[in-house]
Amino acid sequence: MPAAGKASTVERKTTQRGNYESGTDYVLEYGDLRFAFNERDFSQRIEQAAVRLGFATPGLSAPELHDLLHLAVSGEIEEPSSGLGIHIMNHWEDLSGASNQGFVHWLRRLVFRGAWLDQRVKEGELDIVFDEQRQSFGYIQPDRGPEMIELAREPSWRRVAYRS
Repeated sequence: MPAAGKASTVERKTTQRGNYESGTDYVLEYGDLRFAFNERDFSQRIEQAAVRLGFATPGLSAPELHDLLHLAVSGEIEEPSSGLGIHIMNHWEDLSGASNQGFVHWLRRLVFRGAWLDQRVKEGELDIVFDEQRQSFGYIQPDRGPEMIELAREPSWRRVAYRS
């Protein structure tokens, strides 16, 4: 009898791991994970990532967001359509960095991490909690107690931030 219970637990956990999906306009893949986004969701996540990295302030214009999306998708901007795109081109050396540590890498990484966390919350593996001491939200694993999980710190691009 215990073996059956154990098998069903393993089965539940493997079937529980889903891929995030809000649409099919943009797709990020990492290993076996595939996250698909609609345009609005992806745009919001890209802007939030740029804000979190200290590169931009909330409320980008449509042309600025277009350039940021193009950068995240293609890894470069060939023909900027806004001041943000021109700023990126003018500071490309500072933004490109090492291939796994550049600004584009971190934009994509934060979008992916956010979707991964959202999917884990949706599946019940994580809960969102408010940390009164830090005055911020975080995540806990409900089956492991009240300690918040620590997310990897991201670098800052404040020194080359875009100011509209």
